[in-house]
Amino acid sequence: APEQAARMKKLQEQEKRQKVEFRKRMEQEVSQFIQATGEPRRRFQPMNKIERSILHDVAEVAGLTSFSFGDDEDSRYVMVFKKEFAPSDEELDAYRRGEEWDPVRAEERRRLRELAAQQEEAELESGPAPPGPPNDYKDKYRHLIGSDAAKAAARTMEANKAYGCVPVANKRDTRSIEEAMNEIRAKKRLRQAEDE
Repeated sequence: APEQAARMKKLQEQEKRQKVEFRKRMEQEVSQFIQATGEPRRRFQPMNKIERSILHDVAEVAGLTSFSFGDDEDSRYVMVFKKEFAPSDEELDAYRRGEEWDPVRAEERRRLRELAAQQEEAELESGPAPPGPPNDYKDKYRHLIGSDAAKAAARTMEANKAYGCVPVANKRDTRSIEEAMNEIRAKKRLRQAEDE
């Protein structure tokens, strides 16, 4: 047990040393990034969770903005932005989707959205659409009512005489409705009497 405790302590000290070395290395890289004038953002290699948290802390101390991107734990990386080149929401969304940020395409999309908003606003200002259906029902039902007026077309139509009618010869039950209802009532009274 003492041997294992000594080994654990040694591993913990080694991890602590590695974290301190990593932090120093990240501080140097961030310092170089700050001094580089033509670089508004820097993408770092994929790192584990602890290394990313160290890099986020270093960026915050240096006055930079940092974000993590990537889907799974192995491919997550950190991007650091200078404050004057802070990313827009669209840029962050593009990085989250795994795409490269293209400011020209983004500007074109923004212009199209503004144009659509202006058109919608102009439609609202021009007033509401006149009441009524957008098209004439006669066009839709021309194959049923013909090209003449609906009344003229309706007069020429004939109902199917056999529709809904069953000849008496085909009926199984030849009783009238009153006879059938009286028989049902009699059966019901008989059942009630048996139950009592």
